[in-house]
Amino acid sequence: MPYDDLGEHVTPPRPVERVVSLVPSLTEAIASVRADAVVGATDWCTHPPDLPAKRVRGTKNPDVGAIVALAPDLVIANKEENRERDVARLRAAGVPVWVTDIESVDQALVSMARLFEEGLGWTAPGWLGEAREAWSGPVPEPRLRAATAIWRDPWMVVGAPTFTDDLLRRLGVDNPFRDLPSRYPTVTLSDLRSADVDVVLLPDEPYPFTAADGPEALADLPTALVSGRLLTWYGPSLVSAPSVLSRVLQEHTRSR
Repeated sequence: MPYDDLGEHVTPPRPVERVVSLVPSLTEAIASVRADAVVGATDWCTHPPDLPAKRVRGTKNPDVGAIVALAPDLVIANKEENRERDVARLRAAGVPVWVTDIESVDQALVSMARLFEEGLGWTAPGWLGEAREAWSGPVPEPRLRAATAIWRDPWMVVGAPTFTDDLLRRLGVDNPFRDLPSRYPTVTLSDLRSADVDVVLLPDEPYPFTAADGPEALADLPTALVSGRLLTWYGPSLVSAPSVLSRVLQEHTRSR
């Protein structure tokens, strides 16, 4: 009897043939196995770029009517990314919804395996085993101190407990904002400057930081533009994330 990450009993048909995904990283993960089964996805689901699924608006404002009309066997959602009321509306319409809850790398690996094997009734993809191997090493002692910005005006950073904080912790990063009450605290530029960081990471999502938008406000601090997909997505990107991000972080470790 399958239960999603929140303990909700979910009974889609076996195997699932029609999926609507409301989470970009989960869309990529599911499409890596059966892209043709993804009949609906959000406007923010950019991987794979050629996915022909019908777009059903965003993660926070999905078009529930359009989703129901697609007659999915299963809708995939996430506790953090999607609103509880939208999940409730879909379930009230008779649509099975599988909700993931992921705040760490280990949770991601377990949750993804359960999603494929218990939620979808599919065989788990090979990249999941590769990701498990890529993250199997011991957690190193902190090698550098970094803040990860996710928004500006106001400035917001990654706190804990979050997937991104745990991912960076496992790469030897000490997060100066880990102990604040909020999982994504609002900070000032003064807070960032006084945090004694080796680098401020500027991902290209959810705020699209670029060379011309972000570093100029932190001209007195080292910054690094990084892929938000590698920092925040739990899917095939987990395979390459440790090696790619480690190279970025190593540059700033040497410059300390």
